[in-house]
Amino acid sequence: MSPTGSGPTSAAPAELGAAPPGPGPFDRLTVPLIAAPMTRVSTPALVSAACAAGIIGAFPTSNCRSSAELDEWLDEITASVRAASGRPDAPSPGPVAANLIVHRVNRRLDDDLATIVRRGVGIVITSVGNPVPVIDPLHQAGCRVLVDVASVAHAEKAAVAGADGLVLLSAGAGGHTGSANPFAFARAVRHFYPGPLVLAGGISDGTALWAATVLGYDLGYMGTKFIATEESGASPEWRQAVVDARLDDITLGTAPNGVAASLLPGFGSAGHTVSGVHAVTTVAEVVRATRAQWHEARARTHAAVVDLARAGGQTT
Repeated sequence: MSPTGSGPTSAAPAELGAAPPGPGPFDRLTVPLIAAPMTRVSTPALVSAACAAGIIGAFPTSNCRSSAELDEWLDEITASVRAASGRPDAPSPGPVAANLIVHRVNRRLDDDLATIVRRGVGIVITSVGNPVPVIDPLHQAGCRVLVDVASVAHAEKAAVAGADGLVLLSAGAGGHTGSANPFAFARAVRHFYPGPLVLAGGISDGTALWAATVLGYDLGYMGTKFIATEESGASPEWRQAVVDARLDDITLGTAPNGVAASLLPGFGSAGHTVSGVHAVTTVAEVVRATRAQWHEARARTHAAVVDLARAGGQTT
């Protein structure tokens, strides 16, 4: 599950997911998955449950009403994850990732950035804007910086700027989305970027996640499925709408900030993976099922490779 690249080593507090000396924070995950940061949906309960299940729990700092509340969220998440990790047979907790909107319209950017640096959040995901002004101060604080990109041109700029990983927003990603095919997007970016790639869009289960890793992604975003969890900030009606929806119900629209977005009309963000959501459940159950499916898909691939080798490399 190790990514092909890694960022700087952090000396910040491990309870917030900052990377200790040695292996990076991606290496200890139970499955290479990020609970995607989602406006209104990502709550301290959702994030802490994701981390407690051994994956990366991400949230937009804009979900907090102020930078002071961001501090409170980090306290709550840290306490919840610590309590969960003390239970028998609990996996190693995954790290927390803070999602910063770096567009100039975010008037809290400087204050939220200062809070993230002071609290030692180990992973920061930048979205909607130029990440260059925040990359250096985050690196100085030991943070790994993942940058959302929706085109090859954006990916090239982020790579030059020193991004520690790229989140490729592909067609069908819920909320802020892209238009590129995820197969072509990964292969195009791999021509010039050897670091960690995260696929955003199309990860409905562990089988899709394994397929992404075969394609060259190191991690996957899962967002839509977490909307329909007990810990999410979505209303009961929104959660049920995600369960009831089909892929064809998702429309391409525009978010309030003017960015292209995949939407479930009448409710809010959702991606093409609504077809893979069949019930409202818990974050822990989503991760458990995804992990089992991921291992099953990997085993099938390995078995197929062995069978091919035994056949002398013949495909027919």
